[in-house]
Amino acid sequence: MSLLRRIERSGQQQPTQAQDSDSKLAELRVRRKDLSPAASAQDGYLDLKSRIQNKLLSELDPSMDISRTQEVRGTIEELFNAILSEEGIVLTRAERRRLFEQIVAEILGFGPLEPLLADESITEIMVNGPKNIYIERKGLISRTEATFENEDHVLRIIDRIVAPLGRRIDESSPTVDARLPDGSRVNAVIPPISLVGPVITIRKFSKVPLTVDDLIRFGSITPELIEFLRASVIARCNVIVSGGTGSGKTTLLNVLSGFIPEDERIVTIENAAELQLRQDHVVTLESRPPNIEGRGEITIRDLVVNSLRMRPDRIVVGECRAAEALDMLQAMNTGHDGSLTTLHSNSPRDTLARLEVMCLMAGMDLPVRAIREQVASAVDLIVHQDRMRDGTRKVVKVTEVQGMEGNVITLSDIFEFEQTGIEQGRVIGRIRPTGLRPKFIDKIEAAGIHLPPAIFGIGTGGRY
Repeated sequence: MSLLRRIERSGQQQPTQAQDSDSKLAELRVRRKDLSPAASAQDGYLDLKSRIQNKLLSELDPSMDISRTQEVRGTIEELFNAILSEEGIVLTRAERRRLFEQIVAEILGFGPLEPLLADESITEIMVNGPKNIYIERKGLISRTEATFENEDHVLRIIDRIVAPLGRRIDESSPTVDARLPDGSRVNAVIPPISLVGPVITIRKFSKVPLTVDDLIRFGSITPELIEFLRASVIARCNVIVSGGTGSGKTTLLNVLSGFIPEDERIVTIENAAELQLRQDHVVTLESRPPNIEGRGEITIRDLVVNSLRMRPDRIVVGECRAAEALDMLQAMNTGHDGSLTTLHSNSPRDTLARLEVMCLMAGMDLPVRAIREQVASAVDLIVHQDRMRDGTRKVVKVTEVQGMEGNVITLSDIFEFEQTGIEQGRVIGRIRPTGLRPKFIDKIEAAGIHLPPAIFGIGTGGRY
């Protein structure tokens, strides 16, 4: 280093620790000063919203029928405008409309979730604490800008969802399953079970149930397979729709249930009512959790047993999860054929393994072979659905349960999905027949339904 450079450096004073601390404090003050206007504006907005909302609630008539939404909205709007005038609050038209809609959502609806529930393109809403809300759209998950004010705000919305159903959620019972008025399924978990604050997961269902044509248009299924499944349901085959979480099992079960003839009595059994059957003669049963004293629980298994005394032509169980599987199999084997249910699994073979485990959960000391014989004689068809990498849902296997060989249940794939490639991130392929006809084809023929051999790929090399 040159002499001149050393002299220049020696003339520069190094900052002392105190000076350095003062400098950091000044910098922090500058940052706070920069941030405070936005933070202050946000706090002011929340305070204004809270004041107007509380004043509205105090002035609204408690006896008002909130089911008459348009009338209530009109009343709220009149009071809202009066309060703004009284307090001399000046807002732009956009700000006034935004504030009004948010307050109405808090009073009549589900707060920040309202616009997400109204968006028909959203299929799932996931609230991970007050500040993190994610959605699923077209099978892909993304984060939204919507937030709750705090954890208490989330808890208020959860209470608003579960209270009308007679459900409860608190520290002694920190999880709950419920449904919204439109039929959407809700699961809520609160601390201390959840470590990120209250968590809400909403599985939305279309206000207008998806039809066969919709599934064909989405590429989830083919017209030929639909024709086969319709024949199988009419011929009273016992069908299990299997697949992973979010694979579209309930949607497909809804479509298959629509093939049940109008002159049959249907009993549906669910944890939270989701099925939207169009037939007239439908009895809908829903399980019930225990009350605060731990009493009064009605399980799916209780409902399956009770349904057998209700003279059902068909029993449709929304989902088999535990010991009710054994009662379901016994019902299928004792004259209640044509039953339908869903089950979580990774493949048709896994479906059978899960059925065995669930039957063992019934607490009866049954040998595995006896359970397998029950499964083999009860179940005719497994329709396996999957969610692909691009977010689309497709039927990937339709498998017949043929019977027993030794101690093993034999299966035969009637249709299977063949992927031909990926174009612009989308999975391309088609579910095709394997060239095999099911053994229960005689059952279909006996029902007066004649399926052309081409449906099974016979005479076409297994392809259309």
